[in-house]
Order: sequence, then C-alpha cells, then structure tokens
Amino acid sequence: MWPILDTKLARFRELETLLGDPAVATDQVRFTQVAKEHGSLSKVIKPYIEFQQVETAIKQSEELLAAESDPDMRAMVEEELAQLRPRYDALKARIEDLLLVDPSEDFDSLIMEIRAGTGGDEAALFAGDLYEMYVRFARVQGWGVDELSTSPGEAGGFKEVVFTVKGEGAYQSLRFESGGHRVQRVPKTETQGRIHTSLATVGVMPEPDEVQVEIKPADLIIETMRAGGAGGQHVNKTESAIRIWYKQGTPDQIEVKCQDGRSQHKNKDQAMRVLRSRVFEAQQAKAHRERAEMRRTLIGGGDRSERIRTYNFPDGRITDHRIGLTVYKLADILAGSLEHLVDPMKEHDKKERLAQAK
Repeated sequence: MWPILDTKLARFRELETLLGDPAVATDQVRFTQVAKEHGSLSKVIKPYIEFQQVETAIKQSEELLAAESDPDMRAMVEEELAQLRPRYDALKARIEDLLLVDPSEDFDSLIMEIRAGTGGDEAALFAGDLYEMYVRFARVQGWGVDELSTSPGEAGGFKEVVFTVKGEGAYQSLRFESGGHRVQRVPKTETQGRIHTSLATVGVMPEPDEVQVEIKPADLIIETMRAGGAGGQHVNKTESAIRIWYKQGTPDQIEVKCQDGRSQHKNKDQAMRVLRSRVFEAQQAKAHRERAEMRRTLIGGGDRSERIRTYNFPDGRITDHRIGLTVYKLADILAGSLEHLVDPMKEHDKKERLAQAK
C-alpha cells in the first residue's frame, strides 16, 4: 500500500544489523548516528509491521471463511475478523498521520508575524483583527500565546505584531497561514458606505531551539538604543531597545529589533528567538525548495506576498484561494473558530502527502 514504507522498512532492517555489528558498537559516533536513525524510523515502522501482520491475518481468515461450511467454525472466523478489521483501520489511520509529519516540521512552538500592508489605518485594524483571531483560536486549543514585539497602528490595530504560539499541534495547524490576507469591508471612517480593500501579511515560522540552529556571536552585530514610543522616564533614559543584524556570511542580512521589554536582557532574548526562527526559515526554504515547488500549485508556497485568503465583510464570507474553499462563517472564524479553515487545509495537505507516499 505504501512503497515508501517498504523502502523505510528495508533501511530499518539494515540499521538493526548495523547495531549488532561489533565494529559499529565500538565506534561511539557511528553507533550514536545509527541508533538515532533507527529510533526515528521505528516510530512509523513498528506500526507498519503490525499493520502488515493484521493485514495478513485478515486475508487468511477471509480465505478460510470462503472455504469453510461448518457453522460453528464460520462463526469463530467471523468473530476473529470482527476484531481484526477495527485494528486494521486504526493502524492504517495512525500510519497515514505519521506519514504527514516530516521530522523537519515537528515543532511545539512557532513564531507568527502579522504586518499591515496596503490600506493604511484600515490595514492596521485588520492586522489587529487577525491577531485577535489567532489568539482566540490558540486559547480554545489550550495553547500558550506570548507577545514578543508590537508596533500599534495610529487608529488602532497593529502596524506589526510578533508573537509566539506554543502547544502540541500548534505548528501543524497554523503553518499554512503564511501569506497575504485580503479584507473587503466598509471602514468606520467611510461616510458614503464604500467598500475598501486592504491587505495584511502573515508569516509563520517554527521556533527551533539552540541545538537546531547554531548562531555564532561573530556573525552578529548588536546595537542598543533608547526605546521609541510614548514618553516617560524609562523610555527617555534607558537604552533597553535591541537591534541585531545577522551577517550569515553573505551580502544578505537579517535584522531584528525588539523594544517592548523593560530590560535590555529580555529584549535581547526575545530578539534572538525571532532571529533564530528567521534563520531557520531561510535554511528550510533553501533545503526544501524543490519539494515546495512541487506542491506550490496545490497548497501554495507560504510566501508572504502570495494572496491566500479574502475576508469579505458585506457578504460574511471567507475564501481560501489555494483550495477554492468558501465559507459563510466570517464572524465565527474571527471569534476564534478557525478550524473551519484550518481543518480543510490540513485534510488537503494530508491527501497530497499520502499521494506522494504511494
């Protein structure tokens, strides 16, 4: 059913042989590498082996049932099949779910960045609406949310807001939110009832740990400054704001600024979290460019310049342009019921990955 798993199973058997090889056992580095790969493969291979055993048992029982005429024996075989088939379905579903999770995409924490785009004050207000939508959805799921950096809009909302979402399944649910979000509605300041179109962009980045992304101090330029914003003794006298440039050994640089915390240490820590995620995002984009290009036509590349969704307030509808989905539950979704959009996208992605695995 899954040729890709047959290949993984062959590799799993090969690794088992290597683990029993004295030459490998005495080489600590080699043994650690083999053991790590073996452990990673076992998560999907062990259920697959059990699935094969159950599948074989079902076929044998069905063949026996077709050839058996004794009522008591038939009843015994049918009872056995009644126990095997639910196990078969459960294992099949489990394996399909395991096939969906790429080890490079398995994270408990992510960083989201929402920026107001075209549309001025209305775009900032919409960015604020998106932020509230994600926060409400996260809280319903039992995930934690923590603001890292904010830049308020002049009329409300945000010019930019950066925050973390942490919890089991958070990244797998929100990873497809990256892209351009377009809103069509009548602004509160509009006196003639005309519909305006504005845009906000969303970026979703997994938050790796220090082991997954190593950043050398020599590649950083760190600058301290006084925090901007409203006045006050702290703002006027303390250089607590942090700006970090990451040179990464190329002409391109990644810049991160954080000034929301009252201490320089906290701002530096938060800036490094954002920087680590941006560096990891760049590394992942480079490593998986071919795979992303192959799936772009169906799922979208997640690029922030790519329009993924339209929120039409007059009609109360939201359209996801990547999968042609339109739902008339705009108020519910903005109130936190984002599953109306997230679940269909996850299911679409699941079908794609399973199709590639066959």
